[in-house]
Amino acid sequence: MSGIGVEVGAQAARSRALAVLRVRGRALAAALVPAGAAVILLTGGSTGHLVGPGWDAARMAVSALALLVLVAAAGIALVVARARPAMTPTVAIPEESAPDLYRLVRDLADRLDVPAPSAVALTPDCDSWLEDRTHTAHGPPARSAPDEITGPPGSPPQRRTPVAPVLVIGSPFLWWMRVGELRAVLAPVVAGTGPSAHPDIAAARRFVRGLDAALAVASAPGRGPLARPACAALGWVARLLLSGCREHATQMERGVAAAAAERAQAVDYGLRIVAQEQVGLAYAGWDRLLTRVALPAWRMGRWPARLDAGVVAALTELSRRDRLAEGFASRLGERPACDLLEEPGTVDEATSLLAARLFHGGPAEPGPDWAPVDWHAYPEEVVDRTWRAEAARLHRVLDSLGVRPSAGPTGPGGPTLARVLDHLTEPADALPHRAAPCAAGEPPEADDAEDAEAGTERSAALAARLSAELAREEAVTPSGASPAGGSPESALWDDGALPLFPLQPPRSGRDLLADHVTAMVCCAAVDNAGAAPALDWLDGPSLLLDGERASDLTPKVLSLIEEGDPGPLRDWLAATGIRPEKPVRLV
Repeated sequence: MSGIGVEVGAQAARSRALAVLRVRGRALAAALVPAGAAVILLTGGSTGHLVGPGWDAARMAVSALALLVLVAAAGIALVVARARPAMTPTVAIPEESAPDLYRLVRDLADRLDVPAPSAVALTPDCDSWLEDRTHTAHGPPARSAPDEITGPPGSPPQRRTPVAPVLVIGSPFLWWMRVGELRAVLAPVVAGTGPSAHPDIAAARRFVRGLDAALAVASAPGRGPLARPACAALGWVARLLLSGCREHATQMERGVAAAAAERAQAVDYGLRIVAQEQVGLAYAGWDRLLTRVALPAWRMGRWPARLDAGVVAALTELSRRDRLAEGFASRLGERPACDLLEEPGTVDEATSLLAARLFHGGPAEPGPDWAPVDWHAYPEEVVDRTWRAEAARLHRVLDSLGVRPSAGPTGPGGPTLARVLDHLTEPADALPHRAAPCAAGEPPEADDAEDAEAGTERSAALAARLSAELAREEAVTPSGASPAGGSPESALWDDGALPLFPLQPPRSGRDLLADHVTAMVCCAAVDNAGAAPALDWLDGPSLLLDGERASDLTPKVLSLIEEGDPGPLRDWLAATGIRPEKPVRLV
């Protein structure tokens, strides 16, 4: 039954591929219609059948139209054939750096009776797929064997076999999954090389990718006045052809996927069910690690150099806290899939840097303002520095609002937590003005909706100024990618579009104010109460008080900024021994 299912899926994919190619054939036929009419008119004139002034005028008009259509069709065909298809940014894994991984993939392909992928690459995401990189823009084509096309002397000509696609593997899978689980997860992916080797499916995919790339060329900004009409015509034709073959291409890919899934049924079927659970768990841990742990570091100009190792730590911590995940901890005694790499630390570092580029837009290479950070240095290099920077920004905004420092035992107390508490709890009419005007070129303050979200009038004014201050700082030092020093693959995707996958929308004024007030409280706790910055694998930056994580601080800060009630926070400060009137150290 499995073989029947494979054949049915493959046959459906081939029939849809032929439908895509028929769209290409009809487009070619439409382009040749004026030329055919011109040939008929010219032949009729040369044989003396179609003569006269009317026929002469028709010959000239149709010939000119045919020439124009042929030139346009040739130009469009050239763009479709030469336009650079989109390629996913990945970290290439040469065979010499992962011979065991290549051996696993080839053994899997042999068991599935399909061609082996031509190469292996890693992506900083929880997904795996096959990607065709046979276009000339993706590098020189693989050299063929001498008899690949012509065959032995005297044999009939043979059609050249398409180069197998590249296997792209999600890097978190390598670090979290065991070797057997990885093989089970990759089985349906590798099985897709079988349909990919079919000439009709390969040709249909090249045609669709070429149309998509041509549409991107036509939509590129900055064209001159002479190029705009040509780009408009190119875009119209590409969109027309894509609309004609989109449904066929979708059904073709579904047929390929169905055939691959059926073929993979016979490989580690029982283990695949368990491995799919690990896929969901790895995705949850990876997403949490990026948003809670990596993002604060990226904002500080640091990028964690061992993100994939952090996934293992985060999921291990989850298994310790969550009873539902207790069984997963026992897997850690088995061989991890990252052992298939010769230098997993180097690969993890390269993947972590690529993740910072894709999800945050960081530069292509490390530098003074974009340095890697190890996990053991994360509390000092990221957590503490983030708190100090946000506390300093909060006091700069208070200075711009004309807020006086709180009085200490011997005079003004400088940057103290008491200054923040007093400002947010005093009556609104005590404020000299609601907010000082923005400097020239500074973003406008938050609108009424954001003011209402921030809480009290003073909280809204402070949140608006914090948003403007942060926007001005980001405008001065953008986090966009630097094209200098990029890898060869980076030239195949647009650095100006980074980040390709932003993790979170911009923070609201309320969130910014809560983060800054929390940072000020943490600085006061570290400087005056013996607390310490720490890293929580599931929740990111955290504050340790007497060795215990302070998890009840956020509701008290929100009570202050939303209701103007400092009572819960002051009680918490008194219970933990934090003195808000004592100055703190700022960056």
